[in-house]
Amino acid sequence: MMGEILRPGGPIVCVVGARPNYMKMAPLIRAFDMQPGLPGAVLVHTGQHYDIAMNERLFADLELPAPDLNLEVGSGSHAVQTAEVMRRFEPVVDDLKPSCVIVVGDVNSTLACSLVAVKKRVPVVHVEAGLRSFDRDMPEEINRILTDQIADILYTTEREAADNLMREGVGGDRVAFVGNVMIDSLLQHRGRAVAPAQTLMRANVDPAAFLGAGGYGVVTLHRPSNVDSPDALGEALAVLRDVAARVPLVWPMHPRARTNVERYGFSSLFADARIALLEPQGYLEMLGLMANARLVLTDSGGIQEETTALAVPCLTMRENTERPITVAQGTNTLVGRDRPRIVACADEILASGGKRGRVPELWDGQAAMRIATHLQAWLASRVTVGPRVA
Repeated sequence: MMGEILRPGGPIVCVVGARPNYMKMAPLIRAFDMQPGLPGAVLVHTGQHYDIAMNERLFADLELPAPDLNLEVGSGSHAVQTAEVMRRFEPVVDDLKPSCVIVVGDVNSTLACSLVAVKKRVPVVHVEAGLRSFDRDMPEEINRILTDQIADILYTTEREAADNLMREGVGGDRVAFVGNVMIDSLLQHRGRAVAPAQTLMRANVDPAAFLGAGGYGVVTLHRPSNVDSPDALGEALAVLRDVAARVPLVWPMHPRARTNVERYGFSSLFADARIALLEPQGYLEMLGLMANARLVLTDSGGIQEETTALAVPCLTMRENTERPITVAQGTNTLVGRDRPRIVACADEILASGGKRGRVPELWDGQAAMRIATHLQAWLASRVTVGPRVA
């Protein structure tokens, strides 16, 4: 007897490569597990960021399962790292024959795994699509543009992202506005955030010096434009010293920044400044520090979003941002390394509380569930039909 049978695809392969990816993937894995119509998920860590202790800590903080596969790519130039991710990811795709590959954000692993998948005729799903800084000097911008061009489904965090995609020829039938999965993580774990006093004590910093009535600020700097040249880093440190004269600063220092501070002989600048230099912190520690801060100075994309969700004023030390909604609706202000402007903004924040903004549309903790529901329907529409043999 002949008939028809639906052939389900292979697993959903979820790719992470660097710290910002973890906060975005954790709620997706949970949502996929709760959607009975979806295939199982396989979590692949490319090893683009390879601090084993920090990785384990972040996975635990986010209640993210251990990766099923770790490609252990490690560091290298953009070309070397991208090529090595592709080389190691290709046999994974060949072996698993996934229903689709889920990539998030804009790191090298995002583009590399997308290229492998699309050339193997495996659907690519890009979460956090359509964001643009319009600065092609940023490697992340190139990754964003190219990934969006080859992705089959593009999930956006803000409505305006669809306009960027339309200008680049991406059809609206491939785009779905779902909200921000990073905010899903923030809202889920905010109640578990580590108190700032506890974080400082663990770092052998006296909390009394930083957690007084006047409050404190938080710093994160890691982008090459701010820390890779002695001139840029010197300007950034001068800004931080000026702000620290007004409010003490807590700086969990990225290894790249720490290395260059030492390389360029800037360590002495911290001797009399009210800046606490910490090692990189876990997700829950950073969440506690930011949620209780008077202000945040950063060049990170994700922190612009998190501070908006937390209603904490953010001064972004860049000339542009791929997350303009955090400026238009949120708490973010672009300041570059404009020393007088940053000082004026800090004074205003400390005097009046500064920019509070509002939480953007669909940044409500349900973005991952919307993605899971949409993806289940989309994959079901692609199920192939073949002969049934009795």
